[in-house]
Amino acid sequence: MENHTDIAIVGGGLNGPILGLALASAGFSVTILDALPVEAQAQPDFDGRSYAIALGSQNLLRAVELWDGLAADAQPINDIVVADGRAGLGASPHHVHFDHREMEEGPFGAMIEDRHLRAALIAAVADNPRITMRAPARVVAQETGAQGAVLTLQDGEELRCKLIVGCDGRRSGTAQRAGIRRMETDYGQTSLVCALEHDLPHDGIAHQMFFAEGPLAILPLRGNRVSIVWTESRDRAEAIQAMGDAEYLAALAPRFGDFLGEIRLTGARYAYPLGLSLAEHWTARRVVLVGDAAHGIHPLAGQGLNLGLRDVAALAEVLADSKRRGEDWTRGPVLQRYAQWRRFDTAGLALATDGLNRLFSNDNPLLRGLRDLGLGAVNAAGPVRRTFMREAAGLGGDLPRLMRGRPL
Repeated sequence: MENHTDIAIVGGGLNGPILGLALASAGFSVTILDALPVEAQAQPDFDGRSYAIALGSQNLLRAVELWDGLAADAQPINDIVVADGRAGLGASPHHVHFDHREMEEGPFGAMIEDRHLRAALIAAVADNPRITMRAPARVVAQETGAQGAVLTLQDGEELRCKLIVGCDGRRSGTAQRAGIRRMETDYGQTSLVCALEHDLPHDGIAHQMFFAEGPLAILPLRGNRVSIVWTESRDRAEAIQAMGDAEYLAALAPRFGDFLGEIRLTGARYAYPLGLSLAEHWTARRVVLVGDAAHGIHPLAGQGLNLGLRDVAALAEVLADSKRRGEDWTRGPVLQRYAQWRRFDTAGLALATDGLNRLFSNDNPLLRGLRDLGLGAVNAAGPVRRTFMREAAGLGGDLPRLMRGRPL
């Protein structure tokens, strides 16, 4: 193993390799360390996992030369329909319809299957001479000082670097070893995730319906298939996840409805307990956090991965610009530029998703009436609707260059 690198990225899921590609394009040497072997992440068969990639995130993937190879396997998200709902009654007539034809940039984004995205990342990282991938490689200790940082692996091997980036999820060992604490709230909800085949075409329309127990997202995949994120109370979700496939579909049917005809399960079924999780600090001495290591939000807006990719683009830009100016890009003031840039956007989205979940996850008749009126008002107000549309496409706010389609 090469014992020195500019930047060590701990975590080889999605954010870590994409950040590695962006940093390598700016001239940094990068080592990615992941506890899982590469073969465990590369699954050639469809397993039900997929991601909503907003248009801004597509710009980033195109900039690191990934998107052109993924586009043929991606399903464009043409429209988004948001509605209140009741079990057995389907969506309320009061809803918001976001039509991509009202945006000059085109569709809001695309759905891409996990197997295609991971395969593209593995190949791109392997082909990049500035990136070293070590997997499996479990980090058990880290030390930081004036001269650099040292990571100790489970087998006793040491890696010296100038900066450590934690891309290792909500239970980030990088953050824990740096003494960074988290603020956490348990929602008492669990999201059930799976993919369905259906008889009728989905026309590239994504649906977000709100029920008293939690939201249901129906997201289009290529062909007559959709990915669903179905949120229920913790106890109810555990009971549903334990059911056989036929019972599972019977429990889903009253919420899903029959607008796509007969539905059938395809791929595996997953269950994810939900909570809000925010790191108290995003940086420490020669340490910086990205993605779920810094923040975990409610999945109702489908923005978890997109939020992490904004972190990736912002950190790559801050470090690249600092390097060009001849600064010591590992110093606290430089890393704080990244943290300050991303904190406001992340806190705003966390509060918005938290508030929406609390507002819609109940069956209060008064609140239901107010929700329906609000959805109808947004749908009727063109400028307001178009503002929400740009946010959904990942084009709002202070965007890093990569997410605007510009190089580092």
